[in-house]
Amino acid sequence: MGPDQKKCGIMNELYVTDLDGTLLNRQDRVSPFSIRVINELVDKGLLFTYATARSLVSASRVTEGLSTKIPVIAYNGAFIFQPSTGEILSSEGFSVEERAVVRDILNQYEISPLVYSFINGIEKVSWIPRHENDGIRRYLSNRQGDRRFRAVQDSDALYQGNIFYYTCIGEKKELQPIFKVFSNDSHFRCTLQQELYRPEYWCEIMPANASKANAILKLKSMLGCSRIISFGDAVNDIPMFDISDECYAVENAADELKAAANGIIGSNEEDGVAKWLLDHIAL
Repeated sequence: MGPDQKKCGIMNELYVTDLDGTLLNRQDRVSPFSIRVINELVDKGLLFTYATARSLVSASRVTEGLSTKIPVIAYNGAFIFQPSTGEILSSEGFSVEERAVVRDILNQYEISPLVYSFINGIEKVSWIPRHENDGIRRYLSNRQGDRRFRAVQDSDALYQGNIFYYTCIGEKKELQPIFKVFSNDSHFRCTLQQELYRPEYWCEIMPANASKANAILKLKSMLGCSRIISFGDAVNDIPMFDISDECYAVENAADELKAAANGIIGSNEEDGVAKWLLDHIAL
């Protein structure tokens, strides 16, 4: 089905959306209209999910009310979760040697990250309070009550556990050197992007095979789907678009992503994803 074709029934296609800046509005929520439209289509058989850099905890909070009957992709593809139970269906991780490399490089550049790990089987987000900056304080304040948070006093405690993800928040000039190091190392995948609606930048360090694109292909295989249709807003959604049979950028998307898209849909403030689904799908 091309972008200009009329409605048709869809029973074996996987629909995947980014969250921030795409499905979520500026209040970091899915609008009541989008929830109603998507839930009605899901109830009729639409295979709809999301792929996000957020954790399952954070994503579940901002998508409250949205029906997700199939697995979801979190931590930029490091995990595929069954959202109703939190069961991990697929994961990508670092080796012991890779975790040691990350620690050494971050210490060398005097960067104190948020460290995501499993400690005694329980997911934790660790940080050193005395190294907080405005960006980290905002991250923490927006997630008050999150049981994953674990304040520690030193680097040994910070880097404990089975680590699977690192987030460094700060100024672009501070983070660019480590982005360059990890981007040129095939053992890692690294992104550097300005926080949506904010001045600070986020540099995220992941296992080499952790990506939305790889996770979507895994999910496609798990579900036995024939095609992928995706929706996004940022440059880091380009790999997801590359593996999609159809891909659509919201009106507020980066120009580079729009150039890679099959079409442009309404903005995240205009329920662009839900309205496209409503106009193109009949189940």
